[in-house]
Amino acid sequence: MVDFTVGERDFQVDGRPVRLLSGALHYFRVHEAQWGHRLAMLRAMGLACVETYVPWNLHEPRPGGFHDVHALGRFLDAAHEAGLWAIVRPGPYICAEWENGGLPHWLTGALGTRVRTRDAEYLKHVERWFGRLLPQVVQRQLGRGGPVIMVQVENEYGSYGSDQVYLRHLTGLLRELGVTVPLFTSDGPEDHMLTGGSVPGVLATANFGSGARAGFEVLRRHQPTGPLMCMEFWCGWFGHWDAEPVLRDAADTADALREILDCGASVNLYMAHGGTNFAGWAGANRSGGLHDGALQPTVTSYDYDAPIDEYGRPTEKFWLFRDILALHRNDDAPIPDVPAAPAQAAGPADARLSQWAPLGDVLEVLGGAETETAMPPTFEELGVDRGLVRYRVRLPGPRRAYPLGVTGLRDLAVVYVDGVRTGVLNGAAGGADAYTALAEPVEGPAEVELWVESLGRVNYGPRLAEPKGITGGVLHERQYVHGVRARGLRLDAFDDAESVGRVPFRETGEASGAAGLYRGAFEVRGAGDAGLELRGWTRGFVWVNGFCLGRYWGVGPQRSLYVPGPVLREGANEVWVLEVEGADAGELTVRVR
Repeated sequence: MVDFTVGERDFQVDGRPVRLLSGALHYFRVHEAQWGHRLAMLRAMGLACVETYVPWNLHEPRPGGFHDVHALGRFLDAAHEAGLWAIVRPGPYICAEWENGGLPHWLTGALGTRVRTRDAEYLKHVERWFGRLLPQVVQRQLGRGGPVIMVQVENEYGSYGSDQVYLRHLTGLLRELGVTVPLFTSDGPEDHMLTGGSVPGVLATANFGSGARAGFEVLRRHQPTGPLMCMEFWCGWFGHWDAEPVLRDAADTADALREILDCGASVNLYMAHGGTNFAGWAGANRSGGLHDGALQPTVTSYDYDAPIDEYGRPTEKFWLFRDILALHRNDDAPIPDVPAAPAQAAGPADARLSQWAPLGDVLEVLGGAETETAMPPTFEELGVDRGLVRYRVRLPGPRRAYPLGVTGLRDLAVVYVDGVRTGVLNGAAGGADAYTALAEPVEGPAEVELWVESLGRVNYGPRLAEPKGITGGVLHERQYVHGVRARGLRLDAFDDAESVGRVPFRETGEASGAAGLYRGAFEVRGAGDAGLELRGWTRGFVWVNGFCLGRYWGVGPQRSLYVPGPVLREGANEVWVLEVEGADAGELTVRVR
């Protein structure tokens, strides 16, 4: 039986010192048919280990309703087959620029800031979730012939809280459920983060993108012995909608990696391969020192400016890192060759979107039940994680025109007055509880619809667990408009192609560009990876052959969506576009970049 342990200065395998050379690759951001290729790319870069988070909300979208928990086990099996060790970071919170930091919306909706604490109700849910998840890890530990060598306790907890009772409970729970490999925590190399997030007797590691010597000096003040490790070496960064792309110079990044290794430390590249936020799972941040400013939603691409790009191709960083890592491997065996590049689609193909259905008709088929309450219910109260909610109110009258606005709008609302689109309210631009109103006043009586879209729940900082939807109220002048009818449209309702087929589509005709669901087709000769470009469209979601590629948005910076080759078919392919806001008539194209 192979034994992986934490020594006084080094990691050890059967008593022999080893340096961990690891890279992050999230199984949930890569099409399963491409796991093997991406893992082979990690080995070809000189890495011996893969690290992954586990998003709770992906696997338990409804309380007790588990979905494909075995995906983690299949990924760990693929890592083992590729000849890699594995580090698992099961949360329950993961950050990861993922919707709600991986916490289920139904959990944070009920508990708010009681999550990530010793709160008994929260821990009850964690214990049930870990009881379901951890067998996937336990049976694949190194001592049992599997690849798993370490498991994380929580995640960057010192950036959020200081509840040592909670952290000790999680540590005990992991052990109780059968985790025998070494445990660790990871935090920023700052005193308050390490004191808040470390657990006595558990290896502490540091997360940073540069300044390794200074970072490890801080870590050593808190942990005088044990191996040094940068658990997240930020070799790139993520992007936000309506912001400039974030890129990091390859030579500068290579120098920072070299500094980590020159300190005698182990490293986990975050990210080795970023992948894609398919199906609207991208999270969001808030600006400001206390994260109480404008919402900053994360783009669909999670390329991360990583050494292996979103399409699985080696970048300049890949080759620089490969040369550096070759000098610090634990054996003299040659680094494996770089696998063949994934196939590319054989040319551009234009889609003809011949059918369309207005949002109201889509909601009638795919939406949840309508509720009527005095004040607007949140997405969480309606059971909506990703998607839209239609709120309807009736302005009394007669009354003269007054400003019509919303408090606590999260995040965008397309407003219709008596069936006519009147404007778009942007609750994301201001603070979390700001007031936003239509440009022109509205007189009563009037029927008002507000189609509200979440741009992604906050995944980091003290605004974690904030609800979505209209979290305040609808105001006409200073008067609340009561009697709110609300109905949710979950994004996962589109997973059922048979249900989508019951939507009463009509010929697109003059409706081209209007808000609604469009359906069409395109032909592919030579299927493979492709980029889907949307020209003239405003904002919404796209599916190809029933697979949700994620959100598109004309504000940029992302101009095309990655289409994994396994999603495309030789010959005819179907495409759906859910245009939320309405746009000028546009052309949808699918083409290789």
